[in-house]
Amino acid sequence: MTATATRSLPLPEVIPVRALLLGERLDTRGLERRDSMATAPLTLRLPEGGVAVLFRYGVAVLFNAPPAAEEALIRQLAPLVVAPFAAREKDEVELRIGDRAEEEIDVAGTIFLKQANTERLQLVADMLAKSLILTHYETGIAGLFDRIEPLAVTLRDKGRAGAIGRDLLRQIGNVLLIQHNMVGRVETGEKPELLWDHPELERLHLRLTEEFELRERSRALDRKLDVVSRTVETLLGLIQSRSSLRVEWYIVALILAELMLTLYPLFVAR
Repeated sequence: MTATATRSLPLPEVIPVRALLLGERLDTRGLERRDSMATAPLTLRLPEGGVAVLFRYGVAVLFNAPPAAEEALIRQLAPLVVAPFAAREKDEVELRIGDRAEEEIDVAGTIFLKQANTERLQLVADMLAKSLILTHYETGIAGLFDRIEPLAVTLRDKGRAGAIGRDLLRQIGNVLLIQHNMVGRVETGEKPELLWDHPELERLHLRLTEEFELRERSRALDRKLDVVSRTVETLLGLIQSRSSLRVEWYIVALILAELMLTLYPLFVAR
């Protein structure tokens, strides 16, 4: 059964949209007020004007929010942001509201909607927030490749891993954290929950997913994470094997030393 969408919000026909990546996580529980427009994801009407959609993985998406509203929201959210980023990544698009046969995205990236109701704004916010977080992870993976490449080159040229195990364990931790966030927190490959109640938005969701290339980018990140993980695990295994071999030689040396200390008094006595 198709759910009935809420009425259009009092927004202009042309709506600027900005997504901000504030930090690793955002505790939205303290913001769930009775006057919230929606809770999944949390959608608020800003006192200074505009609408904000907040996500627990650290992204805030603002619709038609003037600079004063954006600054006030950032100040309000600052105590609730876990591991804030010094440089906030952002992405911007434009919405146009009007009577059109189809809701679509043009070649310039402008998103056309039939009406600016809460569900459509939430859907656009979900797609834009996931796109922004994927961009953040893509940058992080590129940095991991830059740190892993010299280790692989050393292994190729010298036949040994030229890094200490702690650094490699740190890289494994970075990979696991990104995988955990993508699957458990951001759910880049999953449909937003609001589609269960509003299946009439399925077509718009598919078009936004194709426009932002969420599935392709998510699969590409998975492949890169797998390559980094296998490379780091291989290097760490080589280092551990070398350490184990060194320990075995130390044990052999100790056994020989003990034998010499045991036999020496016998030779002296004879």
